[in-house]
Amino acid sequence: MSGVRMLASSPMLLLLLSLLMASFFDTTAGQVGVCYGEMGNNLPSNSEAVDMFKRNNIRRIRMYDVNPNALNALRGSNIELILDIPNHKIDGIANNPMEATKWVRDNVESYNDVTFKYISVGNELKPRDLVGKETILIQAMQNIDKALSDARLSNIKVSTTTYMGAFTGTYPPSNGRFNATYLNFLQQAIDFLAEKQSPLLVNIYTYFGYIQNPKDIPLEFALFKPTKGFIDDNNKLPYQNLFDANLDSVYAALEKSRGGSLEVVVSESGWPTQGGLEANVPNAEAYINNLIQHVKNGSPKRPGKPITTYIFAMFDENDKPDAETEKYFGMFRPTDKKLKYGVNFPNFN
Repeated sequence: MSGVRMLASSPMLLLLLSLLMASFFDTTAGQVGVCYGEMGNNLPSNSEAVDMFKRNNIRRIRMYDVNPNALNALRGSNIELILDIPNHKIDGIANNPMEATKWVRDNVESYNDVTFKYISVGNELKPRDLVGKETILIQAMQNIDKALSDARLSNIKVSTTTYMGAFTGTYPPSNGRFNATYLNFLQQAIDFLAEKQSPLLVNIYTYFGYIQNPKDIPLEFALFKPTKGFIDDNNKLPYQNLFDANLDSVYAALEKSRGGSLEVVVSESGWPTQGGLEANVPNAEAYINNLIQHVKNGSPKRPGKPITTYIFAMFDENDKPDAETEKYFGMFRPTDKKLKYGVNFPNFN
């Protein structure tokens, strides 16, 4: 017993224990990041926004385009960043390796004290965007990857972001597969990701799944609330929420497309607070808090492995087009910079 007491009082052991605790939190709650969209005319300045990320100890961010002011504010912060190359810039990078070299030089190398995690080449590319140009996605990914390698930045992984619209047969999850028209341009990207051991980024919104079929999908199933759920008859795995069912249908599709080794990073997930069916503060609060707790534990196909997930979004964005709900996914109000609802996020103050 005296030996145990002596070890417990050792400064070296106390340091080791503190490091172990830090590691524990990093692999659980720390798997959650937040998307930083800027399609609004009333948003805080970039420096104010990044201060909010820092103040709330949000350690992972996704940004949808290069913003020098935001990147400068991120210098030295150790916040991990997913940086997108927007869809409209892919063609030029695919067709000219020098464009890729310049993009990396100007937007990554120039910010050597920003912690880049992934470069996402495109967001939710659709077949209609690539008619007659089905190879530009893989060409752009390869050119950016080579430019990063040439700059000795191979630790930064290159990926692309897709969404649930690229998949079909998602019920039960084991039947999931890529829609043939999407696979036409995504197969080469999947092969590239498998070779590079990079994840596929996928936007997963149970909200959109629910509103497309509210008669058949219980609201509770979409919000991670207790439900009867179902058993996938093909693999006997139980599903208690729509998020797991969607995610595991993606894994099933990857297994059918030479991508069974890939990790899926959930690059967007959220719930709107107004503008449509069941879009309200109580549902958003329930979804976000349940999501944060749930992703610590993996999915039925990948149990025990935390799911790296990015909440969409930091702020409401009043300039977003399309459905009215698109404007109201933010956790924070942009005007007073306050949370719209309580968030039981361990990394928040």
